[in-house]
Amino acid sequence: MKFRNSTDLDTDTLQELILRHTAPYRHDRLTVSVRYSRGADFSGTCYYRHACIYVNIGRDVRYPYRMATEIAKARTERGFWWRETYYLILGDAYELALFVYMHELYHHLVKQAGRNPRRKEAMCDRFATQTLVDNHGCCILDPAGQPVPRDLWDFKDLHEFVSAAPKQPQVKIHMPRPIPVRIRGQVTTPTPRRAEAVAATMTRPQRGRPLGDKGTAPRHTPQQGLLFPL
Repeated sequence: MKFRNSTDLDTDTLQELILRHTAPYRHDRLTVSVRYSRGADFSGTCYYRHACIYVNIGRDVRYPYRMATEIAKARTERGFWWRETYYLILGDAYELALFVYMHELYHHLVKQAGRNPRRKEAMCDRFATQTLVDNHGCCILDPAGQPVPRDLWDFKDLHEFVSAAPKQPQVKIHMPRPIPVRIRGQVTTPTPRRAEAVAATMTRPQRGRPLGDKGTAPRHTPQQGLLFPL
């Protein structure tokens, strides 16, 4: 990934955050640029042909920030469809930049998967919201300020929808073959065959002089009796 940051946010922290949440999708041809907007709180753009994503955040945004989303289920009433607005609470500028990036990234993944990229705003909002809720503990509130149950906005497998998008190749780690090592002096449990061989040597008759109790030849003790031969 080619990454550029022209904001006051720490470049290394921001890049690590974006790369971590891009996995497992391929990003070696992706260009990401984070910069300040001209006046809006935030905006984002994804160029499919050049695989380029622009993330724009406002300089004077106050946090925590209430991000209006389109993650609620669409409803129809008298021939018209409408959607309730749910608010994602973002704690700082890093979370705001991450939300905009994940939203645009899903546009990119939909195109890479061969899907029609039109009218996917709600799905992109849900994809970004899942990342912020699951990994950064952000909460979702309704217009009355009450927490929103997850089943009201997380109702579709978004990763399955873009399963055809290219993913990073998995690196296989080849472990070296273990080398048998025998340490002299170490007590090991003998195998049955070796135990039989050892037992056979223990029961085999020994040649030569008989051994004493301590494994040594018996000492010669002089006979007591006559001092001189008869």
